[in-house]
Amino acid sequence: MKELALKYGCNPNQKPSRIYMEEGELPIEVLGGRPGYINFLDALNGWQLVRELKAATGLPAATSFKHVSPAGAAVGLPMSDTLRKIYFVDDITEPLSPIATAYARARGADRMSSYGDFIALSDTCDKATALLIKREVSDGVIAPDFTPEALEILREKRKGTYNILKVNPDYRPEPIERKQVYGVTFEQGRNEIDLTGDELFANIPTANKTFSEAARRDLMIALITLKYTQSNSVCYAKDGQAIGIGAGQQSRIHCTRLAGNKADIWWLRQHPKVMNLPFVPGIRRADRDNTIDIYISEDYNDVLADGAWQQFFTECPEPLTIEEKKAWIAQNTEVALGSDAFFPFGDNIERAHKSGVQYVAQAGGSVRDDHVIATCDKYGIAMAFTGIRLFHH
Repeated sequence: MKELALKYGCNPNQKPSRIYMEEGELPIEVLGGRPGYINFLDALNGWQLVRELKAATGLPAATSFKHVSPAGAAVGLPMSDTLRKIYFVDDITEPLSPIATAYARARGADRMSSYGDFIALSDTCDKATALLIKREVSDGVIAPDFTPEALEILREKRKGTYNILKVNPDYRPEPIERKQVYGVTFEQGRNEIDLTGDELFANIPTANKTFSEAARRDLMIALITLKYTQSNSVCYAKDGQAIGIGAGQQSRIHCTRLAGNKADIWWLRQHPKVMNLPFVPGIRRADRDNTIDIYISEDYNDVLADGAWQQFFTECPEPLTIEEKKAWIAQNTEVALGSDAFFPFGDNIERAHKSGVQYVAQAGGSVRDDHVIATCDKYGIAMAFTGIRLFHH
């Protein structure tokens, strides 16, 4: 197929709309549904991300995309019982394959942002992964292949309208890419920068110069994730997955705060009080997610006030106090932080430290690099200047 007509573009008034190849055939096949313009943007960006993560780590990878930025990204490392519970997959009887585990991690890191996601998988979608996808609110999935069982499960989702894309894993795009804005054509070389080499850690200006193997892996995951995230962007990563992504902010400190707050929520969801919330039987998954998010926030009375808690809980839980939250967040350690460009001031490091960051990879090159380095040294943080900028628009 050389081209595919779409219902409309980004918005219903933007017609006509299509995707097409000037030469050759489209590298994707629609196996189900009718994907739209934004679906394809998410799918193709997400596919590049997981393909690169798989090549970099050797592990199956998955991402959960929303509005052309990842809400989560992960590789298929085993999950603890705690993660299985907070990702709501502890009730799955089907053994979770590495690719299913990667998706559970990618979706579970920021379930609020992942609501209605487009999924990208580096490996064949199997039955276990399809069962996870089936029960989530999602727009579609792209993968290099699907097992017959997985395809049957996914084709039943959303009354048969769920978007299922099969991508040719051998496809390689032309080295020059183009797009139009206001009738003007922009042209540039594709961003083929390699983020796997030891040269990423060749320039370590901090007193602490030690990066564990896990830290190097997590920083690589963070940087590859940022490569496909709308700039400005910052990514916190731990244990083989992104745990907080701040995308599309004009100010870098706002990226760092946004991503840090998401990382804190990810960690707070593992607090015993949160894990043992007495939900009413049969509560919808989205309502449970929203309730947890509010319970953790400063607006906890919205779900704990008399007349409100009865909608969500069998009994009124105790609030999670500010002191309890601070004490719990202080226990989070070994977090890695990547930035798609340099940190202009040390305030970014101050904020990152509050969320357990001990490893940083950023471009370097600010006139205040000395202040950033000094702030890292203040907390014993190891930081690498990669010399690589990863803006994506």
